[in-house]
Amino acid sequence: MSAPAFECHMCGHCCHGEGGIIMSAKDRKRLAEHLGLEIDEMLEQYAQLTNGKYNLKTGEDGYCIFYENGCSVHPGRPDICRAWPFFRGNLVDSLSWEMIQEYCPGVNPDAGHAEFVRQGKEYLRRENILRHDPDIDPNALLSEEEAS
Repeated sequence: MSAPAFECHMCGHCCHGEGGIIMSAKDRKRLAEHLGLEIDEMLEQYAQLTNGKYNLKTGEDGYCIFYENGCSVHPGRPDICRAWPFFRGNLVDSLSWEMIQEYCPGVNPDAGHAEFVRQGKEYLRRENILRHDPDIDPNALLSEEEAS
């Protein structure tokens, strides 16, 4: 059995940065249900509309509004969060994969890029974390064709 290509260390590095957590309709519904809110209420409190897509707000510290020494909405988190670090760039470009190792301690460099890709695609297919609609879903997600 191969070594895991990624094991989350809950460091929060992937939760830092503004505007990157795009939410599809599926994500908005899941997060609203997790928070016990109507979708419109959740969007009003925790999201902003940018270029026609809803994304999570960030706090003054630059972290996701739900980051509190870990994800406070982990079961309800959006697919883009669920996909990390198996983003398109990291899967198709070994240099990107090498670069993320500098700030994501969960990426196992010993697994190698090919194994990272294999495990990543398997995980994304199994969890159905794919880009179904390019007009709505985050571009960092693989399409169904790319994941096969």
